[in-house]
Amino acid sequence: MIKHLPLFLFLGCTHLQAQKKEPSELPESFLDRTEFKASYFGNLLWNNGINVGTEYLWKENSKVKERKSGNKTITHQFLLNGNLGVTTNFFNNTNTGLFTNYGLTWRRTNHKGKQISVEFNPLGYYRSFLPETYEVNGDDVDKVFLAGRGYYSPSLSIGFGKQRKGKKLTGRYFNVNFSVRTDYNAGSLPVVSLEYGYRFNFKKKK
Repeated sequence: MIKHLPLFLFLGCTHLQAQKKEPSELPESFLDRTEFKASYFGNLLWNNGINVGTEYLWKENSKVKERKSGNKTITHQFLLNGNLGVTTNFFNNTNTGLFTNYGLTWRRTNHKGKQISVEFNPLGYYRSFLPETYEVNGDDVDKVFLAGRGYYSPSLSIGFGKQRKGKKLTGRYFNVNFSVRTDYNAGSLPVVSLEYGYRFNFKKKK
């Protein structure tokens, strides 16, 4: 029996090491660090549409400030984001476009859940679609399929919002978006858009 003691100790240690970790010790999954979003996107006049996207929490830093009224936590986050949206002119259908962009978001959240953010998307693309269009080739007149063209379109957004802790609908936000469509009629076209939407997570956060 004594000569088998080392073997029993080894098996016991192996069993202890293989035990499932407590929930608090488990690493965050991809969904824990990812939020999805959906919003209105346009300028309320001649260009309106929707935008959907996702944000992945890359880095987070929290600081506790001591106050006489109690400690207050300020959180700074850096998030990787991607967006896909469509806008159109509902009145005459002459300004329809599909856009996508990718970049980095900085967000600050105070102890009351109020947030401010800056989003920079250096990778952006805008594809315009023209209404029914024809081209003439000699005596032939042909309809152009998906008439329009594409533009490199980086963007910058500044916004504020409100966090909702412990909810699947994790927050709401309002952004002012500045974008540029390059090589537009031998120049660049600046565009200002408004965005109002909500963020959500499929896993309820603690």
